[in-house]
Amino acid sequence: MTSVPPPSLQVPLQAGQSFKFTVLETLDRIKEEFQFLQAQYHSLKLECEKLASEKTEMQRHYIMVSQQQLQHLSHHAPGIPLTPHPSGLSLGASSGLLALTGALGVSAHMTSKDERNHLDPENLRGEPLVTTFFLRSGYALRSPFSLAPSTYPAHFGVVSHAGLNGELASPGNFGGSLSLSPQMSAYTRNPNVAYESRPHIRPPGLSTALPGSSGGKPAYSFHVSADGQMQPVPFPPDALHGPGIPRHARQIHTLNHGEVVCAVTISTSTRHVYTGGKGCVKVWDISQPGSKSPMAQLDCLNRDNYIRSCKILPDGRTLIVGGEASTLSIWDLATPTPRIKAELTSSAPACYALAISPDNKVCFSCCSDGNIVVWDLHNQTLVRQFQGHTDGASCIDISNDGTKLWTGGLDNTVRCWDLREGRQLQQHDFTSQIFSLGYCPTGEWLAVGMESSNVEVLHVSKPDKYQLHLHESCVLSLKFAYCGKWFVSTGKDNLLNAWRTPYGASIFQSKESSSVLSCDVSPDDKYIVTGSGDKKATVYEVVY
Repeated sequence: MTSVPPPSLQVPLQAGQSFKFTVLETLDRIKEEFQFLQAQYHSLKLECEKLASEKTEMQRHYIMVSQQQLQHLSHHAPGIPLTPHPSGLSLGASSGLLALTGALGVSAHMTSKDERNHLDPENLRGEPLVTTFFLRSGYALRSPFSLAPSTYPAHFGVVSHAGLNGELASPGNFGGSLSLSPQMSAYTRNPNVAYESRPHIRPPGLSTALPGSSGGKPAYSFHVSADGQMQPVPFPPDALHGPGIPRHARQIHTLNHGEVVCAVTISTSTRHVYTGGKGCVKVWDISQPGSKSPMAQLDCLNRDNYIRSCKILPDGRTLIVGGEASTLSIWDLATPTPRIKAELTSSAPACYALAISPDNKVCFSCCSDGNIVVWDLHNQTLVRQFQGHTDGASCIDISNDGTKLWTGGLDNTVRCWDLREGRQLQQHDFTSQIFSLGYCPTGEWLAVGMESSNVEVLHVSKPDKYQLHLHESCVLSLKFAYCGKWFVSTGKDNLLNAWRTPYGASIFQSKESSSVLSCDVSPDDKYIVTGSGDKKATVYEVVY
């Protein structure tokens, strides 16, 4: 990469001419040189992250294509055995794939990070909006930016979300119980039936089927071993059936908040939904069908600042709100008119996410400066700060026993903290910014949503993991069901995906009309609520 120095460093010299600088001038020039080098370093860092992301994407599609090519060769030459290759690819398929690799490399460069530029709402003119907890912590806080779904070139090999690792479902017959609107489509999975693919995004000349499937799709769930080897996951027979596994979800409420909904939560009683937008949280009673207006509005922060997270305590009497401000608001909901009973102020300019300890005595806030602040809710005091993230801490969850805290950040790391000893236990490094995560309530699994569109499910004490590829853009929020058997993720691609824990079989999917920024699952696992860029929240009933 060639670089042009700042104008202040381009000094024309003439023959025999000498310069004498004062100490202040010399310091100014050193400062300018340092700032220039800092900018170059940042630019190179971004370029490295982009190349690493492209490498991961190429590996993912290389594996997909290899599976397709194997099936293609097996179909046309059943009598010729394919010799296994140490890499996991057949020798017969390898030569054909080499030619594809070049095309994949070219295509990868076409997917530019420019499409993630931050824009003000005034300049969007109707484009979908999403909250910017993806801000670099050193930058000024901005309002939501455009997150229109990204489109990959047709020959890049991206395949429809409609895949159950080769065995796909058809849209189900719900017996009239489910009304599909243009904003939402929900599918029930029948693993024996495949529904129509999207041929316009299939690489020409390649079969889309996997061995053992009938007209199925390429794999989207991969097991990644400790040495980085990726293999498609063979789902067990009970992947989509059995107690506690949903069949589908149906939309029962649309809550028109009026601003981009960056945060949502549902009460323990499942009667009330809280939606956080610009400068306020609105409270909705969903026990009454067809509720059109909120029952209360809680004005928080400043009018133009977005709420990033809101958490309600199990007793339903206290709501904690954080966002684009250094202050957290604690609301008393038990009074006839909800009121602020305390405010907690930190040194960070923004809070991106909140978590509450299982005993409800402590609140944790993810700050834009990378720190995790620990608050005593009873005394309303700052108890401790966990320091380690080198960029904004974007997401957080806590283990059921309250001993470990998991945080993800814009520094491409996920970290585990010991709450008893107050120290970092683990660090997982990725090639993508972390936008969302959730800890499984019943097992040792951590699901992580990436800016790169991947969902990764890590075992917290073993090196292997699962990598899931159904989202086509940033994974903005993620939440486990309380039974631990499934979890949901939402994205910039307008999708709500429900996954089987831990291997990621696709249980159902919903397509909304804009980027889905936030989600929550009710404590009884019967409802899902999402917040989106088109200024509304959607409540789904989970059907078993």
